[in-house]
Amino acid sequence: MKLVTFSTSWGETRIGALTPDGAIVDLNSACALYLRDSERESAYVRLARALVPPNMRELFGGGDTGLEAAHKSLDHALTLSGELRGVNGEPVIYSREEVKLKAPIIPKKFFHTAGNFREHHEEAVRAKFSHPVRPWIVFFQNVDAIIGPDEPVIYPEHLTQELDYELELAVVLKKAGKHFSASQAGDYIGGYVIFNDITARDIQREEMKSGVFSYCKAIDSFCPLGPHIVTADEIPDPHNLAMELRVNGERRQVSHSGKMSVKIPEIIAHYSAMGYSAGDVLSTGTVSGVAAFSGDPKAWYLKPGDVMECEIERIGVLRNPVISWEEAYGNKPAMAIRESA
Repeated sequence: MKLVTFSTSWGETRIGALTPDGAIVDLNSACALYLRDSERESAYVRLARALVPPNMRELFGGGDTGLEAAHKSLDHALTLSGELRGVNGEPVIYSREEVKLKAPIIPKKFFHTAGNFREHHEEAVRAKFSHPVRPWIVFFQNVDAIIGPDEPVIYPEHLTQELDYELELAVVLKKAGKHFSASQAGDYIGGYVIFNDITARDIQREEMKSGVFSYCKAIDSFCPLGPHIVTADEIPDPHNLAMELRVNGERRQVSHSGKMSVKIPEIIAHYSAMGYSAGDVLSTGTVSGVAAFSGDPKAWYLKPGDVMECEIERIGVLRNPVISWEEAYGNKPAMAIRESA
């Protein structure tokens, strides 16, 4: 399944699954229909809320039971014809134009991996970047910085002049756990999603003088995630996926998930000492081709008006424009934004 979070025209946030023709099935509403029609359950509304809640993190909290119920609900909805309505008369299937896609999940914790692709480390060394990252480092991403597909990355010109992109494959966990081995890690993988690790390189260089960095990647809107989560059953080998990032149609990062130094099960097992919640997200590192390590960084750094497209085979395309601070906030000064937040 390709799982999405979306908002309706009346402002309600729901979760859904994409149909083969690009429509969106409301999974909670479809589950109530499935339980009523196929399972003959009398408490179908209450049971649907428990099995397939209208929140992505809660869905993954149900583990395999919830994901299996979501799959059956999707299949049931696709067998029905006509204008499909839920048990309370609500729509069950939406066209893409009727809804707004949001970030598919807002995790409790976002584990960030740096330096996992040797090619990225090597290009950093060639560019003489301060304190090149060696495989592999973990830190936490700011979940409040997450944005969804087609939402803008806001360029904070008062903070940085070197805005960069980083295409990454990310993993969504389907159950809680801690202290387990790499051989057990597959039991925790719920799906995969695209992550664009937006980075302010000038801030990063200053942070790395102390040997750590985080703020440069955690500024508001610096965490595009999406466009949907593809469940693990649809990607039997996450280390066999083509990866590409384009800016205004120009190919910048072109690589393959098979080039990871540390494979996904090892990453998941290693981080497990910190403890997982269902719905947590782990990134796996970026590939070569970032602006900072190119032959002409100033020409490649992002600027307002640019459009980024992150594509990973079998997952899809995550598209985000870059807009200026003025376009986002008008002439309101940065200090005023902070005070009113």
